[in-house]
Amino acid sequence: MNISSPLSLSFDAPNWQAGDFLPRDKEPSHRLHEPEGMISAIDPITGLDIEDLSGKPYLVDGNMVMYFASEETRQAYLDTPKDHPFHLQDNPWEDGEAEG
Repeated sequence: MNISSPLSLSFDAPNWQAGDFLPRDKEPSHRLHEPEGMISAIDPITGLDIEDLSGKPYLVDGNMVMYFASEETRQAYLDTPKDHPFHLQDNPWEDGEAEG
């Protein structure tokens, strides 16, 4: 076998460049872009997975559809303030530790 044949690759060359693109790389991937719509079947208040979405209350926010286990949890989600819902207590004993 002749190692110096023109078909062998030498990766130790200082400016080695690959040849042609692979067929899969000639067109950009469409999977990298944001999906058209997202569905969340996990109640954001209880954290429970909702098995059957038919008849469940939901909320549409832009391209996101959020389902809720009950109308009460949907209303609790809507009543949650936009800012952090819990006041973070100051820690007088902290020694350069981050709070939050």
